[in-house]
Amino acid sequence: MYNQTLCFVKRNNELLMLNREYAPMQGLWNGVGGKMTDGESPLECIVREIEEETGITVPHEAMLDKGVITWVIDNHLTGGLYVFQVNLDKEYTYTTPRATNEGILDWKKLPWLLTEDNFGVGEMLPHYLPILLGDNNRYHHHCTIEKSTLTAYKYSRLEAAPI
Repeated sequence: MYNQTLCFVKRNNELLMLNREYAPMQGLWNGVGGKMTDGESPLECIVREIEEETGITVPHEAMLDKGVITWVIDNHLTGGLYVFQVNLDKEYTYTTPRATNEGILDWKKLPWLLTEDNFGVGEMLPHYLPILLGDNNRYHHHCTIEKSTLTAYKYSRLEAAPI
């Protein structure tokens, strides 16, 4: 249905975030992920993207399917992606900041990410991230953006589905 994936790599009270070098999230902190190739499942894609963007190898069974994020922009441009979470061991060592072809990777503490009026993250992230990280359920997060401003956000629980 969608051809993109996103993952939040969590260690303790922080997420490994990427300050993207390129559009569409250029200059903003977000999770890692990317586009699926032909015949690739969302799970296969996100495991591949995590390794390509971070060098971290994550087993398929460690991935948590957190649902989907969709959006509509100015009543005509729509999109969506599959969203995942992986929890690394609290002792996992990964030195940052780290420059990559995609941008700069760095650990960001959850309170910093969720601070009101944090312009370093996109407008959608502070709305869906607490729910996404809050439990093991899958959700459909939907955002409406008009003239570059988030005007509506809603979410609903999805039935469990194999990934």
